[in-house]
Amino acid sequence: MDKILGLDIGKKRIGISMSDVMGIIAHPVETIPREPENKAIEKIKQICKDNNVKKIVAGLPKNMNNTIGEQAQDCIDFMEQFKEEYEIIFEDERLSSRQAEYILAQTGRKYTKDKQLVD
Repeated sequence: MDKILGLDIGKKRIGISMSDVMGIIAHPVETIPREPENKAIEKIKQICKDNNVKKIVAGLPKNMNNTIGEQAQDCIDFMEQFKEEYEIIFEDERLSSRQAEYILAQTGRKYTKDKQLVD
């Protein structure tokens, strides 16, 4: 079975994760700068090539009323660069940052000054 790449696409950074070969457990790979965008796209494609990735799951930050807002549209537009080479799946990620903040707060970690912890 092929590995699955996960992307958390933000305006400044892109979080990259990778599944195990069974597609059950994901682990963080790295966080890369979004700009310059062509360099970020090349980096993601190289990671896919190196790991025999055929499928990419991208977080889609929909609005609470299930509509596509500016950030979600930005994610969709970014993923256009990959649709010819990879199967693309969008995963609704509403409130995922809030969940991460809650978990970090419970462990006593200060995330307010380091947004990258939440990412």
